[in-house]
Amino acid sequence: MKLPITHTIDDIYALPTGKRAELIDGKIYYMAPPSRKHQDIAGELFGTIREYIKSNRGSCKPYIAPFAVFLNDDDKNYVEPDISVICDTNKLTDSGCNGAPDWIIEIVSPGSRRMDYSIKLFKYRTAGVKEYWIVDPEKNRVLVYDLQREDLIEYTFSDKVSCCIYPGFSIDFSTIVL
Repeated sequence: MKLPITHTIDDIYALPTGKRAELIDGKIYYMAPPSRKHQDIAGELFGTIREYIKSNRGSCKPYIAPFAVFLNDDDKNYVEPDISVICDTNKLTDSGCNGAPDWIIEIVSPGSRRMDYSIKLFKYRTAGVKEYWIVDPEKNRVLVYDLQREDLIEYTFSDKVSCCIYPGFSIDFSTIVL
């Protein structure tokens, strides 16, 4: 019986220019280029989050993909969340984030559905991410996982979506989704 190949971060960095992939537990998952709508949503969310943090003189740092997140202290896990918010700036290096961000947002694409809803949810939970949002344009919904309290709240694109790590902060999706 042939054993599966276990890949490392070196395999990710060896990909041809322009080819993007993530690595979870040694398995490579290739990523298709995002759609325009995906990019519009990501840009609006990132801008709203960045402005909130800046206007409140917060110490957390938001990043938009492509931004490297090395979830575990190994060479078998590398992801590029659509949006990452890191509050422990000691985790930040010139290469990206070493360890779990506090808040991750993934915007579902047709090819990323299984990854975002299943594989990444499990991986982010076990890595110590505090809050995980799944923004699904096809289903017009936002799932907010408060991973610290093991809580899930479902919103629609017409709702104001509350953030768990910033009490009092919400994002009005009716103004985000164009």
